[in-house]
Order: sequence, then C-alpha cells, then structure tokens
Amino acid sequence: MNFHEVRFPASLSFGSVGGPERRTDVVTLANGFEERNTPWAHSRRRYDAGLGLRALEDIEVLIAFFEARQGQLYGFRWKDWSDYKSARPSADPDFRDQVIATGDGSTVTFQLAKSYRSGEFTYQRPIAKPVAGSVRVGIEQDELREGVDYELDTVTGMITLAHPPEIGLSIRAGFEFDVPVRFDTGSIQTSVASFQAGEAPAVPVVEVRV
Repeated sequence: MNFHEVRFPASLSFGSVGGPERRTDVVTLANGFEERNTPWAHSRRRYDAGLGLRALEDIEVLIAFFEARQGQLYGFRWKDWSDYKSARPSADPDFRDQVIATGDGSTVTFQLAKSYRSGEFTYQRPIAKPVAGSVRVGIEQDELREGVDYELDTVTGMITLAHPPEIGLSIRAGFEFDVPVRFDTGSIQTSVASFQAGEAPAVPVVEVRV
C-alpha cells in the first residue's frame, strides 16, 4: 500500500467540505416496491480541500504537499474536523468512550473502532489511523498503561494487550483519529487572479482502504 504517514495541513482541512458516502443499489420492482442492497460494508468519505485555502501561501503549501505525494500515488492522513475523535465534540477522549470488543479469554489483539448509534441501530467503523499520544485503553472500568499493559500500532489502529481479557469483559478505548485518503485528481489548476477574486480551486480527496 502506497501510503505516507503524514497529515495534510490541519489548518487547510479546517475549511474543507465533505463527509461519508454510501453506495446503494436500488431496484424498483413491477409492483412499485423496491429492493435495496449495498456492496459496501463501510462508508467512504470524500472532501474538497480547495475550500480551506485562504491565502496565496496556502496554495504554495497545497502544491508542495501534492507534489510530495506524487499526485494520486501516495495516500496520507486527513483530519476531518467534523468527526475526529471518540468523544463528543466538546469533550476530550476518555478510555470509556467506545466499547471496541468483548473478551473471549484468548484474543489479545483488537482493532480500534467507533460506533455510530441512532435509535436501536448501530454502525461500527474501524479506525486505522489513530493519532499518536491520544489513545487511551481500558478493560471495564480500569484504565491500562501503554507500553506496560498494551502496545498500540498507529499505522493500523491495532491494540495488542499483554494478557487476554477474561470472557465477557469489555475492552474500551478513547482516541483521536485521522482518515486515510488520497488526492482524487491528477492535477491541480490554480489561478492567482481567480483566487483573489474569491474562487477556490477544486481539490478532491477520497478515503482509501488500508
């Protein structure tokens, strides 16, 4: 996987527009009813980085970042300001934020994940790019110590515990995270005159699987 563990400048992504995308195949039957199915188990996020540019210096930073990634060749980290942590927007991450798994007495490796709930329905999103230094892990109501009780892989979002949790115990985690993305265009077209007139260049970015 061609991926650079570097984050797109957060000051530029702050003004971007984007969010999750779902693919659904809809077939309308002869009786008017519909059959709906999706080939995607997880949503895919898209953003427009061009809307976060505010000054000519920002364009210079964008072009340098684009060239260093060789356009679409290398993926990178992206901070989605509307959804970048396990806690509520106004709170700091806490190890009790998310239940990521339940102990079975033998498994020691677990994937970080964030749950999205609405009514009785829940979607669990795998988190592959946690932010180093932000992750907190616990079992039930006891917080664990990184480097002693568990190890964290910030490249994959996998947690490896020193000992397997007992059957039925909940493994919990709190964290900040980035979205793995790549540029969704092979070129960036900018005009100083247009930019100064208030027209932002289109710089599409799309989530990738890692």
